Amino acid sequence: MQLFSEGELRKLANDIFLAMGASDSDAVLATDVLVSADMRGIDSHGVSRLIGYVGLWENGRINMQPKVNILREHKSTFTIDGDSGLGLVVAPKAMKIAIERAEAYGSGWGAIQNSNHFGIAGYHAMMALPHDMIGMAMTNATPFIPPTHSKEAMLGTNPIAYAFPAGEEEPLVIDLATASVARGKIEIARREGKQIPKGWMVDKHGNTSQNVDELKDGGMLTPLGSLEELSSHKGYALGSLVDVLTGVLSGANYGKWVPPFVSFLPLLPDLPGRGLGHFVGAMEVEGFRAKDEFKQSMDQWIRSFKSADRIDAEQEVYVPGQKEYACEKERKKNGVPLNDKVVQDLEGLRKKFSL
Repeated sequence: MQLFSEGELRKLANDIFLAMGASDSDAVLATDVLVSADMRGIDSHGVSRLIGYVGLWENGRINMQPKVNILREHKSTFTIDGDSGLGLVVAPKAMKIAIERAEAYGSGWGAIQNSNHFGIAGYHAMMALPHDMIGMAMTNATPFIPPTHSKEAMLGTNPIAYAFPAGEEEPLVIDLATASVARGKIEIARREGKQIPKGWMVDKHGNTSQNVDELKDGGMLTPLGSLEELSSHKGYALGSLVDVLTGVLSGANYGKWVPPFVSFLPLLPDLPGRGLGHFVGAMEVEGFRAKDEFKQSMDQWIRSFKSADRIDAEQEVYVPGQKEYACEKERKKNGVPLNDKVVQDLEGLRKKFSL
């Protein structure tokens, strides 16, 4: 492991996005989304992803100067064409519109087509917090997950994020994959040569596997809940919900046709939609309850869960997002640890772009 400051990561990511052809403002925005993942401890979605974005761009699947525009709208709802842009840029722009609609109508809801991987879902949901709004974001992703009773990958990790403002406490941020594990965590285990827990993966025949190399030979992740006896059908249902809102509703691809993040895998023929899909939303608290009262109640909710009786006196009870806020504070002070393989990849990108 090697330590890097937040500033060092931001400069490197920004320089790479500029070298790929992004505008100054888009490079800053994409960098902010990407590095926020590293700062919050979600290493699977931070600068380690840069090499993947570069590969997609080299294959002509990412447009670094997209003209993001509204295809269809009605009051609080709208559909965005991302023009094959970086999801790191397209999704925040859509969320900004959702917040503006919420200011005008009480809530704003945007479906996005023709986009790409958008980083951590939590970033986009958290954009609503400075406005004392509740934020929501979700995306479909590379198919790596079979439906219960199937051995064909039909769904991605399809994350969901919600962000709730609070008063004196940190906001409550819920950000989770609808798979047993994020695809990036499998990649981290592969880089570190570690075996994964039982139930995270199945081989191409649908049998449980702990060998990360199985992914190269048709292996798949399991839905949230892991195996059928542990309620995998519930994760399958949640992943389906995300796929319909982000893919079917937006006019993006869905199911097995969702474009893969890795550049070496070809797109399937007869695509039903355009690019990757996202769905974002913002809700004004005032439409339901006075925002100050809501935030006071959120503080009480958070404190009551933190103080819930512990099984082990030494094991703290956390609320969603608490660990990420703590990690961000720690990494701002001490730096971000990067795996040697990630450092090697980043050095390769420096050389590629003569940075």
